[in-house]
Amino acid sequence: MVVGDFAIELDTVVIGAGPGGYVAAIRAAQMGQKVAIVEKEFIGGVCLNVGCIPSKALIAAGHKYQDSLDSTAFGVTSENVKIDFTKTQEWKDTQVVNKLTKGVEGLLKKNKVEILRGEAFFVDENTLRVMNDDSAQTYSFNNAIVATGSRPIEIPGFKFSERVLDSTGALNLPAIPKKMAIVGGGYIGSELAGAYANLGTEVTIIEGLPSILNGFDKDMVKLVERNFKSKGVEIITGAMAKGSTVTDNGVTVKYEAKGEEKSLDVDYILVTVGRRPNTDELGLEQAGVKVSERGLIEVDEQGKSNIESIYAVGDIVPGPALAHKASYEAKIAAEAISGKKVAVDYRALPAVAFTDPEIASVGLTESEAKENEVEVNITKFPLGGNGRALSLNATEGFVRLITTKEDNVIVGGQVAGISASDVIAEIALAVESGMNAEDIALTIHGHPSLSEVVMDAAEAALGMPIHM
Repeated sequence: MVVGDFAIELDTVVIGAGPGGYVAAIRAAQMGQKVAIVEKEFIGGVCLNVGCIPSKALIAAGHKYQDSLDSTAFGVTSENVKIDFTKTQEWKDTQVVNKLTKGVEGLLKKNKVEILRGEAFFVDENTLRVMNDDSAQTYSFNNAIVATGSRPIEIPGFKFSERVLDSTGALNLPAIPKKMAIVGGGYIGSELAGAYANLGTEVTIIEGLPSILNGFDKDMVKLVERNFKSKGVEIITGAMAKGSTVTDNGVTVKYEAKGEEKSLDVDYILVTVGRRPNTDELGLEQAGVKVSERGLIEVDEQGKSNIESIYAVGDIVPGPALAHKASYEAKIAAEAISGKKVAVDYRALPAVAFTDPEIASVGLTESEAKENEVEVNITKFPLGGNGRALSLNATEGFVRLITTKEDNVIVGGQVAGISASDVIAEIALAVESGMNAEDIALTIHGHPSLSEVVMDAAEAALGMPIHM
């Protein structure tokens, strides 16, 4: 190993090249800073390589397979439908993941961000060392943005192995399993349950809470549960996973439900019970950075820690572990370092689950409005009243707007149904901009389009619906 005996000076250094890190680096460079980014594994982080992006690729493959099996509603029939999962995985890795990660690396280079390969350790509040198998180098910096993300939580009795998988393992299986148990019915568990169910796997979800997808409104979750039931997915709620035993042919999961001990033989167990922030091996204590008992870095509204020179964004700071939250915080931190008067504002932070159907929420829900003593009107418009949804044979779902009683300001909204992940963006813009229902109603929407449902919901909120 070659060890650098002098410190190389850096202006701004970003640790981690995921959706928080690479965005922070690019924005800081755009603001005129000289930037370096440290990455120990792969550009794009968990999200682009083994998370958000590859999971959506498998979800899309599952939809294509289902469409091929049954499109009789459109008068389309097919025979002998087969799936070559090796080719599916090859497409996911080469045409989706690799293209995106190479694209991000190209953007970093285009913005003259220096890429440092290795693990970063703080020496003090203005110094860090970057180490890899071949060398170690000390760097001094004016400002650092920590964006090291998170990793799956491993629970007792479920040590990760070839049969007990984390999300990374579940996304890279060599063949479609016949049976899979999923411990944890949150975002990741429910999305991958849907993906593999669509590919033909017999899926069982074991969830400790009374419902899967905790945090989403019940009427939205019911749509997902009904879809799961139609595909043979078994959902066991109020259950406690007890342990796992690898067998000759697979693995057995033991769990307790309604006071009874039960077991289930499957090919794989996927454990998705949460994620742990990657802050334990950075030497943060050497720099004097305050970290909570959960390993989260305490930051202010600009992402600054208790140390003036060190910022943090993404999964390692309080709040939901969402890629778009990390990217948003990254821009704020980079601009704050550059002297801009900016601060985070999470009121228009969308939450999306890529289930069947997709569900999405932004701003206040009805229950949150009540908790905050905000007097609101609730308006719900069904996708069944939308021409585009009918033409797609995808009428399951709705758009709901939460508007203030006093002046119809849109303070929240939910979308359940096809392309909810896209449709929610218009409501997010309305919440962020303080628009009222009339602003949406007066906006001309293309016809026929799914976005018209937002307009129809806005008109209904004003008491003048055309299509309901």
